[in-house]
Amino acid sequence: MREQYRTAELTEADLAAEPMEQFARWFAQATDSEAIVEPNAMIVSTATPEGRPSSRTVLLKHYDERGFVFFTNYGSRKGVELETNPYVALLFPWHPVARQVLVTGTASRVGRDETAAYFRTRPHGSQLGAWASEQSAVIPSRAELLARYEDLAARYPEGEQVPVPPHWGGFRIEPGTVEFWQGHENRLHDRLRYVCEGGTWRIERLAP
Repeated sequence: MREQYRTAELTEADLAAEPMEQFARWFAQATDSEAIVEPNAMIVSTATPEGRPSSRTVLLKHYDERGFVFFTNYGSRKGVELETNPYVALLFPWHPVARQVLVTGTASRVGRDETAAYFRTRPHGSQLGAWASEQSAVIPSRAELLARYEDLAARYPEGEQVPVPPHWGGFRIEPGTVEFWQGHENRLHDRLRYVCEGGTWRIERLAP
């Protein structure tokens, strides 16, 4: 199973001065591509203080010059790991267009006002789901999960405001490195990486 990537060359001159500006360019192109499903899906990799890693796919909900934001249950495996070890890696796998964005950085909680503002935009069912699921905890059956959801649906019917769970909120990933990967034939890929040094960014090219 092998795919030959045939794309345009990615040069240093093509890149924006700041990585988040370059990400915005690529993200807009990924969003416009009919070949990419859920362009905001990203793989988040965390680790325990002892270095035992874990990965999962989550949805990017916001980005700006400060970094990348996603939301989760703070008691989940990733939430607990980020609280004890803030170092994190992100991967945007835009394989249909032979592109990837790889990020390393540190995580911190977003403010409760920002969490509440986003929570209010979620569908009613997703708001209830944030209460019903003790994410990453062992549960006896799916039936119990559904029963908890139905109890919540009866308590907070459609149209009634659901309170923001205290155990649920956002993390912002402040990047330290951001790599833009463009696939090419013969595995001679372009890999251009921004590295933050003293508050400024430099760009380096990596061998594929």
